[in-house]
Amino acid sequence: MEITEFNRDFFSLDGKNAIVTGGNTGLGQAFALALAKAGANVFVPSIADDDGTTRKLIEGEGVRYEFLETDLTKPGAAKQVIDTCVERLGSLDILVNSAGMCINREVQEFGREQWDPMVALNLTAAFELSREAIRHLIPQRSGKIINIASMFSFLGGQWSPAYAATKHGIAGFTKAYCDELAQYNIQVNAIAPGYFATKITEQTRADPETNQRVLDHIPAGRWGDVAELMGTTVFLASRASEYVNGHVLPVDGGYLVR
Repeated sequence: MEITEFNRDFFSLDGKNAIVTGGNTGLGQAFALALAKAGANVFVPSIADDDGTTRKLIEGEGVRYEFLETDLTKPGAAKQVIDTCVERLGSLDILVNSAGMCINREVQEFGREQWDPMVALNLTAAFELSREAIRHLIPQRSGKIINIASMFSFLGGQWSPAYAATKHGIAGFTKAYCDELAQYNIQVNAIAPGYFATKITEQTRADPETNQRVLDHIPAGRWGDVAELMGTTVFLASRASEYVNGHVLPVDGGYLVR
């Protein structure tokens, strides 16, 4: 490829079909909308649909929105998701594994009751979906898998050993799948969001002491806006990132450097 060939079309997702798990809430909704704005049709499998907001946002970009109500931790769910996406949209090009959960307990109170569901959704579901997805991506010799990591892919973290363990696992899984799939022109990367202003973080931000403790650790001096994840999502889903593979990309306002 000549340098002069590069243009804005490298970021276009026109005609692409994407799955975004948990794509109707929180950060997942931002990932889904980012792909739609770049031209991709979006298929959202989730435990429940929202009030129609996500559909309105996605279809407002002139692309298709498809929803499947499913529990990603149930046997056979991953195959159902991939097969249904291909049946409805015709193909699969992009998989974003963003569905996740976090249960907090002090370490002496954290047991299998908390551990098992988090491992099932945060890590095992991402593996099973990716495994089913590559049945389609390998024959077409192209595709993008974007896993959602965390600051806790790099750090320890109090009150949720399972969250830290699953997010470290996502980082390792990303690198392992890259190592095998790069030969098929499939890029497997991860986004590691820092601290973002969402409904989940409202309580933390409302407490002056806790809020300040977080801000003191962020060189940017503020919480992130979910829109600031959208460019990274499009980049990793597009032709522009075809030589970026096996990377865990922090979007954190500099949190990890302090």
